[in-house]
Order: sequence, then structure tokens, then C-alpha cells
Amino acid sequence: MSTRKTISRLVTLGGVCTAVALAATGCGAGGPASTSGSAAGTINVLVEAGGRAELTGVAEQCKKDTGIDVNFVELPYDGMFNRLSSEFSSGNVSFDVAALDSVWLPSFKDAVQPIDEIFTDEAKKDIFPALVKEANVDGRFIGLPAWTNAEIILYRKDLFEDAKNKADFQAKYGYELAAPTTWKQYQDISEFFTKDGMYGTDVKGAVETEWLAHVLQAGSPMVLDGDNVVIDNAAHKEALDFYVSLAKSAPPGAAQVDWAAAQNLFNQGKTAMTRFWAHAYRQIPKDSPVAGKVGTAAMIGGSAGVAGVPGPWYLSVPKATKNADTAKKFIKCAYDYNAMGIESSLGLASRISAFEKYQDQPGYESFKPLIETLNGKATATRPATAKWQQIVDTVLVPLLQKAVAGGDSATLLAEAKKQIQDLLK
Repeated sequence: MSTRKTISRLVTLGGVCTAVALAATGCGAGGPASTSGSAAGTINVLVEAGGRAELTGVAEQCKKDTGIDVNFVELPYDGMFNRLSSEFSSGNVSFDVAALDSVWLPSFKDAVQPIDEIFTDEAKKDIFPALVKEANVDGRFIGLPAWTNAEIILYRKDLFEDAKNKADFQAKYGYELAAPTTWKQYQDISEFFTKDGMYGTDVKGAVETEWLAHVLQAGSPMVLDGDNVVIDNAAHKEALDFYVSLAKSAPPGAAQVDWAAAQNLFNQGKTAMTRFWAHAYRQIPKDSPVAGKVGTAAMIGGSAGVAGVPGPWYLSVPKATKNADTAKKFIKCAYDYNAMGIESSLGLASRISAFEKYQDQPGYESFKPLIETLNGKATATRPATAKWQQIVDTVLVPLLQKAVAGGDSATLLAEAKKQIQDLLK
């Protein structure tokens, strides 16, 4: 499942059909009829439901700076890909800028135009390396990352700092109880807190991202290495076996646990630690039993170093728009004022400097771990294939669910390799 689709189900950012105060906008399956009727200083920006939150402040500032009016058109995630596919295929688009999920870039690479001029040397230094690499398709930059995310570790500070817990842990494991910096420590801590109706961690059998982060940490590309399917290599098996091993310290029914279920477990005080998207730190309800009791730490590294799987969205300009120059000016505004997204409901950005601006402020304790994780030397985005979401839904998630239910990892990975090879034919 895409990161943004996941987040949209976890956080309420506003209605799907919302007229933005900057300018009236169409909504629903129809939306604006065509960009050909747009004024020279007006653009239509197509975003996934909730996506305008990160861009509204940018649009307001861009209006002040350039006079550009922005019409935001929001569509549900499940319908947005079809809308994009239909309009790109027809060559008659109703939008001038589209926010694209990272997993869509390979599908639409030929329908959007280069924005190389925005990716100056200075800009590339201020965007996380994995995102710079992903935005460059066939030697041209086709999307500016507007916001990104990654999993970090959230843990119960009150439990970790409890004197009895510290003494008992020291006595049992021979070292001090603290936020884990190795996976062995993570295992020990998970085991220690699994008692009296509580669990040390969760295992999300219904999503693939955490397992794939372990694959990167073990030194392998995830699933594909170029055109080769490598899901059955030693790193994938090592990562899968480790991930499944944590199930003994996680709530039962791991095969059905997804992001929403894991977030609910942690916020209800049922798990001592969770690996979760960094935005969730600021989304803990004030009436949660863990509110004000949560610490943050960067994703742990393996033999290849720290690695996470980022979840960026990119702003792209369709080749068919008649307002390309104005659209690119807006995207430049989105880069210049990227930090404004942090003040939105979701609270994310894509520039390193944007996160650094807030990292020492109270309430943003998740940002330093997020920066460290996104800068991890083994951090990498998903494989650049138009079939990625199909691979996730029909192969990776079913594989993981069978594995946490007791399936043999070597057999499951071998079967998955054949399934993926068949999908890619």
C-alpha cells in the first residue's frame, strides 16, 4: 500500500470535495473542464484527498509573490490513478500540476515534462538523496518531492524510565534499558515488555514496508535489482526470518495487523514500541493513555547501515498543459516555501532544511530521527516499475501474511519470485 494512501486512512485532513479559499474549484469526477480555458495566471493543481493541506500555505504565498491563483482539485486515492491515466492517455488534461505518489512515477514518466531547472546543485543538496534519485527518471527530473515520510521508532518513555523496569531489565539482559540502537536490543526489549497483557512491539503482517526496510538494512535491493527478481536471495530470507521472529512479542493475529491497527494498539498503551511513520508522533490523541509519554528514535541499521523506505509525493507538470510556465513557477514556490507544509495537519515537508528548522522545537521530537533515517546510507525508495502496487497487493502482502502465520520462508520466497516474474512478463 502506498504511504500516502495509508496516511489518508489514519489522519483526517478534510473533506474530499473542498473549495479552496484561494479560488473556486471543481470537484469530483468532473472537475475543471480543461486547462485551455484557464487564465494565464491561474492553474489547476490535482491532489489526492487531503493533499492540499501541505500546499495551501504554499499557494497563498505564491499568490503574494507571483500573482498565480491556484485551484486545488482533490480526488480519493483509489480514483486518482484512473483519472490520471485517462487524461494522460487522451492528451486533454484538466490540470496543470499533479501530485503523484512515488509509485506512480514509472507509469506516468512519458506524460510529464522535465523540470530539471528546479534541481540546481543547491536544491539537490537540500533534498534527501533517495528522493533525488527517484525523481530522476531516464536522466531527467520529472517531479519535485513536496513531502516525504519514513518509519522511525516510537517507544514508551514512561516504561523505559521506570526504576523497577530498569533494574529488572539490567538484571535479566546485562545492559541498561534505553531506546534500542541494535536489533538485538529491540528483540530483548520487546521480549521484556511482553507480559501482563502488554506486548513489546507489533508485527504488521498486512503491510510490506517494514520487512523491506530490513531487506535494505541487510544489503540487498528490495525485490528487484534492475530487471532481475531477487526476492529469494539471502538478504530477503534473513529479513523475513527476523521480522517473523518478533511475532512472539507482538499481539496475536499479526497477519491481519495493518498500519491503522498498529497505531491504535500503541495509542491505547498495548505495545511498548512501534515502528511507524514519523508523522504519527504528532498525531497521538491528547486523551490517549500514552500522550506525553512517547520517545522517538531513528530506524535501526543492519549490516548495510540504517535504512528506511521513504513515502514521498511529487509535483509534476503534464506535457499536455497549456500553462507549463505558470505551473513550473508554482512548483518553484513549492520548493522555496516547502517548510510551510510542516504547519499543516499532516506536518511534513521534503527539504532537509525544512525539517531541521523545526527539529529542536517542542512537539517536533520525531524530526531528528526522521532526518537520520531518510539520510541513512541504505535508505532507498521502492523499485521503479509500473507493476509495483500489483506486486505488493498480490505477492508481497500475501507472502508476509503466510510467513507470520508459520509458513516456510524459503518456500514462500521461491514462490513469490515466480509470481513476480510472471507479472513482469
